[in-house]
Amino acid sequence: MLEIVILAMVAAFLGLRLYSVLGRRAEQEEEAVPQRFDAEDKPAGIPRPAPATPVAAPRPAELEGVMPAVERALRDIAAADSKFNLSQFLEGARGAYRMVLEAYWNADRETLRELCDDDVYAGFIGAIDARETAGETLVSSLIRIEEVRIHSASLDGKMARIALLFVADVSAVTRDKDGTVIAGSLDDAIESRDVWTFSRNIASRDPNWLLDETDEG
Repeated sequence: MLEIVILAMVAAFLGLRLYSVLGRRAEQEEEAVPQRFDAEDKPAGIPRPAPATPVAAPRPAELEGVMPAVERALRDIAAADSKFNLSQFLEGARGAYRMVLEAYWNADRETLRELCDDDVYAGFIGAIDARETAGETLVSSLIRIEEVRIHSASLDGKMARIALLFVADVSAVTRDKDGTVIAGSLDDAIESRDVWTFSRNIASRDPNWLLDETDEG
């Protein structure tokens, strides 16, 4: 009996010793072990590239020096009329400027009728009629167009209007019914500065712009 008690005490002692070693180790093993990518060891990560800054489209050369309000009007016209192209418009206006002047000098009423609205046409025809009634003849030549500059622009409902400043060298001579020079000179060209306004109803199928106002620049 005494031997059994002693053996039991020895077994209990050994059990406590095993718990003191294995139990604590087990508890330690259950503690979270820092992993390779825990916060303290995590790299900052690959930074995301910053959003690309939108690159503004280059400003057309035709808009250099144009006031912001005029530029907005031109962009409104382009937005309302998908066929509008500023470069083509300016090139066409150059041609129209030459054609209208030559038609006026040569009393070409048909061409003026095609290129001008009613009011401007009436003004040219009145001057031609007065010249012919007085027996005067006009000999003129457009030497060159030095510059075409956008002066103003507007879009009122469906009516688009663009005014251009033309700077040109012109030679002109007016003779009376006897052939005597009464104005101008063919030897000396003079600088002409004209502001011409062209208009078009953008809802119309007709793509042509008409000259609807003339003024001195």
